Amino acid sequence: MARNPPSAPASADEAQPTVSVEAARLAFLAWLGLERRGSPLTLRAYGRDLAAFFAFLVPYLGRELDLATLGGLRAAELRAWLAAEAADGAGVATRRRHLSAGRSFYRFLAQRYGIENAQIGLLATPRAQPPLPRALAREEALQVVEEIGDQAADPALAARDRALFMLLYGSGLRIAEALALDVADAPLPGSEAMLRVRGKGGKERLVPVLPVVRMAIAAWLGHTPGAASNRPLFTGARGARLDDAVARRALRDFRRLAGLPEHTTPHALRHSFATHLLAAGADLRAIQELLGHASLSTTQRYTSVDAARLLAVWRAAHPRGTSGE
Repeated sequence: MARNPPSAPASADEAQPTVSVEAARLAFLAWLGLERRGSPLTLRAYGRDLAAFFAFLVPYLGRELDLATLGGLRAAELRAWLAAEAADGAGVATRRRHLSAGRSFYRFLAQRYGIENAQIGLLATPRAQPPLPRALAREEALQVVEEIGDQAADPALAARDRALFMLLYGSGLRIAEALALDVADAPLPGSEAMLRVRGKGGKERLVPVLPVVRMAIAAWLGHTPGAASNRPLFTGARGARLDDAVARRALRDFRRLAGLPEHTTPHALRHSFATHLLAAGADLRAIQELLGHASLSTTQRYTSVDAARLLAVWRAAHPRGTSGE
């Protein structure tokens, strides 16, 4: 059943001088509970969020609040509120809820008291930062590419898996990019050392392919001599293009057999490619090109990974690393 919106007063000029900010907050919470069936938990949270919002504004603006002041707040002042929340340790989920409370309150003010402020709708909703890439240690990555397939009953499938995962680690490809390659694309010994890859959004890039990777691909193709150039480079047991899930399962089975970390995935090999290059002194822009990142900010996440690794090494090796001094 449709619920009636809060009734508007005869005029905003009549309402603004007579209704305090606190009275408007309490009226909002009452409306939220009765008309919108808000849960007691939501009412308590929104009530605290709005009280904290007002408590920030008074010293920030240097004056007492009224409805007209709330209606005249600029986007910069609203962003300062969210920034202060973040500085006080509020996480993304908490700041999202605070902004949601503020937006709901302003919608209520517009309907009940004629107080409108479009600026709050222009604020970007706080978003969680993507998790830092989890790279493998160099020894773990080498264990994958050198030993995967050793226990396989079918030598052809063992050669395929070695070639595939060596390509991911050796050239930094996404699993989907590698599985999309055809035999005509195969970088073989004696051929061009660069591989043309079609990445996200159809963007093409050139990546180098190490001789050891080209030899592994040649070894795999040696199990299917005379394959047509338009045939998929990596195929399953029945000759169709290798399925992503099958490739992931092969690595998962090896990971468990070898006792490698749970984050040993195809994408972790790509992360390892970038992280190990950075640790060796490679230029961040060059890594961006090799990975096919549209934005350098995406590639810059690897600097955090490498910094964390260096800090861990320092703590383990430095005489005062664990002393707390």
